[in-house]
Amino acid sequence: MNHIFDFFFSQYQDYETLDIVLEIVAVIFGFLSVWFSKQNKIWVFPTGMISTVIFVYLLYKWELLGDMMINAYYFIMSVYGWYVWTRKVDATHVTPISTTTKKENIISAGIFLATLLFVFVVYQIFDKWTGWVAYVDTFTTAIFFVGMWLMARRKIENWIFWIIGDIISVPLYFYKGFTFTSLQYLGFTIIAIFGYLAWKKSLNKRITTV
Repeated sequence: MNHIFDFFFSQYQDYETLDIVLEIVAVIFGFLSVWFSKQNKIWVFPTGMISTVIFVYLLYKWELLGDMMINAYYFIMSVYGWYVWTRKVDATHVTPISTTTKKENIISAGIFLATLLFVFVVYQIFDKWTGWVAYVDTFTTAIFFVGMWLMARRKIENWIFWIIGDIISVPLYFYKGFTFTSLQYLGFTIIAIFGYLAWKKSLNKRITTV
């Protein structure tokens, strides 16, 4: 039993207690944010903002620039998403769940490519190309940037990007030594699958009643 515990959590023996507590709190609020997103509730944004603020601090301290930029971007897009989700499209309805338009698909591709270039430049400046993890980081950052933008606009396709990025992040964060965060992404993957199905059901219901 001790061997199993050491395998998953031995990397925390050199961490400050406060940092471990903060990571756990960030993970809890991260779970809440994804759960509220699945439920199509506005609380996705305030809970997500708490999680991202904590992670920005921790990731900056741990010198994980790509991950830090993801969370800083999440915070900014949460503010934008909060506005979009509460904006009324008529006298009684707020922005509904919908599918992406051709223009939004083009913008998504642009965000993906721009993010790859941006992270590449940042990693070059700070000399962070130290192994294969940096390349995976760059790819997942681009995936999550697109997913967050689509979620902020209440587009069902956001879940596809989350699922892909979450699956990659589970072994990636465990390899980096952040077991709690790795388990968080495992939970995110499961919730994202159910989130897609729930949003799909809601979207189909709205279409049939229009």
